Amino acid sequence: MTDAAGFRVGVRLALDWGQARIGVAACDAHGVLAYPVETIMSASDLNAVGARLRALVAEYDPFEIVIGLPTHLKGVEGAAADGAREKAAWVAATFPGVGVRLVDERLTTVMASAQLRAAGRPAKRQRAFIDQAAAVAILENALEQERHTGLPGGEAVDERRSG
Repeated sequence: MTDAAGFRVGVRLALDWGQARIGVAACDAHGVLAYPVETIMSASDLNAVGARLRALVAEYDPFEIVIGLPTHLKGVEGAAADGAREKAAWVAATFPGVGVRLVDERLTTVMASAQLRAAGRPAKRQRAFIDQAAAVAILENALEQERHTGLPGGEAVDERRSG
């Protein structure tokens, strides 16, 4: 479903999937407000991640999950991007009724750290909050792309590519 401006209506979740933690964010159905949800502390344990993501999908009922795609500043993908693509394919296969998109996450963690410092929160002791703030930034980027172009942000992930 879309609104009068052609914006897709529905809740989205965003994941900033790091090696140790996964920052999670969500937005309201009209994409007005993106907000932090939680940090999943066991990013490498797919059983634990799957259980927590199933609970979040049941709670928020998103039509789409946006996952940060780490690229180098020049836009080139490296090993981290390969890992993000594998995780995104796993998410797509795990939640076949939910769309999954990869969105460029360049500088989102840097921006999140700076925002927390500006708010008076020392970044070193706030890693879990940084992950959530980075997920918010990834989601805001995707929402902004859609508002400006009329097209979903990032690239769609095909669950059949899961391996």
